[in-house]
Amino acid sequence: MELATFGAGCFWCVEAVFQNLNGVEKVESGYTGGRIANPTYKEVCSGLTGHNEVIQLTFDPAVISFEELLEIFWKTHDPTTLNRQGNDVGTQYRSGIYYHNEEQKRLAEGYKQKLNEAHAFDKPVVTEILPAGPFYKAEDYHQNYYNQNGSQPYCQFVARPKVEKVKALFADKLKAGV
Repeated sequence: MELATFGAGCFWCVEAVFQNLNGVEKVESGYTGGRIANPTYKEVCSGLTGHNEVIQLTFDPAVISFEELLEIFWKTHDPTTLNRQGNDVGTQYRSGIYYHNEEQKRLAEGYKQKLNEAHAFDKPVVTEILPAGPFYKAEDYHQNYYNQNGSQPYCQFVARPKVEKVKALFADKLKAGV
């Protein structure tokens, strides 16, 4: 098993995007990249700690590769907006890949370069690619959020379209029954 850590806006949406994929064994919402240990959601939302809302997933590379995870990452958020995703604004919503080994770094940097060279987006990709630092698991009520709160307006209008996009584009990578 390997780890992957991604920031792509609110972790509720990012968690929902990845948790139904074959080969993904566990997805946890949390924080990385900040200046204090064990931050709270309230502290991170203040924008003063420097943390990013991220998900850390445990995956089986024999079932789903890091490259496949990167493809899903790039296609399910806007990597061209600095410190925002849609209406969520602040440094805690920045696009980021936090690599756990040199192979992940190489693949992430190469993919980002190809996207920019191909002008895949109207603006340059601003996703930060940094070594994985300490990961602080978010409070329990943030875990499995979309599945437990899917009828809430935020989930319906922000998370659900991303989940539906994954189902449409990556149906062959979904767990049975999803």
